Amino acid sequence: MRRLSAPTRQPPARRPASGAPGAPNPGAGSASAPTASPLWWLYSTDHFGTQTIDLVDVAATGPDSPVPPGISHLPGPGQFYASPALTALLRSTAAVELGDRFPGRQIGTIGSAALPAPNSLIIIVGHSAAQLSKVPGAAEVTEINTTTGHSGGANGFDSNTLEVIFAVGALALLFPVLVFIGTATRLSAARREQRFAAIRLVGASPRQVSVISAVEASVAALGGVAVGFGVFFLLRPALTNVPFTGQPFAPGDLSLNAVNTVLAVLGVPIAAAAAARIAMRRVQISPLGVTRRVTPPAPRAYRLLPLAAGVAELAYFAAAGSPEGTGAQILVYFSGFLLIMAGLVIAGPWLTMLGSRLMARRTSRPAVLIAGRRLSDNPQAAFRAIAGLIIAIFVTSVSVGVITTILDDHSATSGPAATNALIDQFGNSPPPGQPVSTTPVPASLTARPRSVSGVQGVAVFYGLPASGEGPRTAAYHVLALCAQIARTPAIGRCPSGARVVTITRNLDSSTVTSHSTLAQSVSPAAAVTPGQLRNLPIRGIVVQTDRSSFALERARTVLEVALPGQGPPTTLSEINSANTRTITELQQLTNVVILISLVVAGCSLAVSVTAGVTDRKRPFSLLRLTGVSLKALRRVVALEAGVPLLIVAFLAAGIGFLAAALFLQSELGETLQPPRPVYYILLAAGLIASLGIIASTLPLIGRITGPEVARNE
Repeated sequence: MRRLSAPTRQPPARRPASGAPGAPNPGAGSASAPTASPLWWLYSTDHFGTQTIDLVDVAATGPDSPVPPGISHLPGPGQFYASPALTALLRSTAAVELGDRFPGRQIGTIGSAALPAPNSLIIIVGHSAAQLSKVPGAAEVTEINTTTGHSGGANGFDSNTLEVIFAVGALALLFPVLVFIGTATRLSAARREQRFAAIRLVGASPRQVSVISAVEASVAALGGVAVGFGVFFLLRPALTNVPFTGQPFAPGDLSLNAVNTVLAVLGVPIAAAAAARIAMRRVQISPLGVTRRVTPPAPRAYRLLPLAAGVAELAYFAAAGSPEGTGAQILVYFSGFLLIMAGLVIAGPWLTMLGSRLMARRTSRPAVLIAGRRLSDNPQAAFRAIAGLIIAIFVTSVSVGVITTILDDHSATSGPAATNALIDQFGNSPPPGQPVSTTPVPASLTARPRSVSGVQGVAVFYGLPASGEGPRTAAYHVLALCAQIARTPAIGRCPSGARVVTITRNLDSSTVTSHSTLAQSVSPAAAVTPGQLRNLPIRGIVVQTDRSSFALERARTVLEVALPGQGPPTTLSEINSANTRTITELQQLTNVVILISLVVAGCSLAVSVTAGVTDRKRPFSLLRLTGVSLKALRRVVALEAGVPLLIVAFLAAGIGFLAAALFLQSELGETLQPPRPVYYILLAAGLIASLGIIASTLPLIGRITGPEVARNE
């Protein structure tokens, strides 16, 4: 689904609102066609309770000004469109709490084409061009980007960083699936190769064998596609209510178009046929060669090179800084993580061989000796069984490392007063040397909020030009009366004996609630008398309310009506909420990636261990005939799967945290924070579940390794 996003060919338009997360970022993508008459556009956010309202102010300059998606025509002055959820909220809420903020008449409902989720609160308000052009932050646009966008910025990283993270996340989700596909194609590979070799011996040509294997794989793939579509349509109604990104899906988000359907129906069988063709290459070369088993060459240490190259690439950019441009960053980090993932898979057999040799040298138990010998002879096959799980552990470590660090850096520790204090700062500072807005403020500004039941105090910010600067320059100090600050505890305290203080904290920044509580800060005294403040321009206002939502929302509405164009007032908790909203969505998506990776890895492990036992039923049957107990054979299988898993798993976790540290340093300039206990619980649970999957295949050994198997083979 498309979402109202930033205009293209223009800087992001935003209302100078305190704590607003910023307008969506302009970027490439589907956009309305350029028009001769531009559109005045201003994006901002408002709040009601814990909900965020996306506010878009528009004004047409001609009959062909671009129209945002979801509406039939532009609203005129005194008119607005509202999303279905906001329409219901306006009808169920007293006007003094919400409706009075949007004067005028609703002329329609915003359609689904502009809604990122069914519960999105969006309003498009119409103005005259003469009116909106005078509002700070408004911009003329000639086309509207209709792709989903997000500006970020306030929360520590922008949309470019998000694109890089999502690209790496897509790789993290895709790689375990590819490992699983490779594992599935080798299911009962030895038995299948022997069967096709027998067909070759009776006169079948290589082409005929290829056709047979391709048909078998394609038929199975078609069956899988049919089951997949059935599961999709069965679960789709339930999935629409799952807030993977913090919001439920819109109905069209889980819809398939004709192109996607055709690609799935045709692409999966074709890919399966190609995989079968590759898997049968040894049968095509020589039908007798399948039965002549020889020990493959031992892996060499050069297998560590791709892994080292991936780490070195990330380390270089951690030291030199990330490259400029989203495309370059995606290429760098995508290739770096791809090298590391591929390097773990390539280096895994060599590490398995080292561990198996060490294990065989330090034991005299038959099961351990047999397992060590088999692992040394063919470490590639042993590691193949746990490759998917190793990648899942790496993905989990990287994800937890990145998300934990970001959350720690943007954690909120504000006190209860922060949820009851509205802050509205006027006229965001322009670049140095440029004039600031000096919009006159009504003298009754402080009296109106005080008239609201539940308002406990009002504090006004005054702007004192910096030394040597004129009154219309961007550099100024923010001053406030201590008598007023005493009734607004959310913004700090005054030192003993002070009458006027300088507010040194940036109240519309993410630093307001990061690592410290603003309410506990003490502002320094200023060498200004209360009488001198009356001659200074007002730069903002703080309204402290009680715990009632009615008082908070009514005070917010009073300020917005009294000061149109100055931006919606915002509580400190809402500032932090806006700053962390993208992080929360990212964390939820990360949890989905981790969960899917672990599930796919578990399936890969079950398939690999089962296929390995099935392929080796003749050797195991012969071992039983020579006197090896069934218990010993089960220990052999458990050791062959468990030893590589434990050896490489801890290496993958360490490499994952190293990669996360290098990524955080190069892209965000942050230091990796230690993972929380839940990570270790998750890792232990994953390893225990994997060992449980291995144990579940052990009863199969007794059923397929009887004397009759050796006789029939």
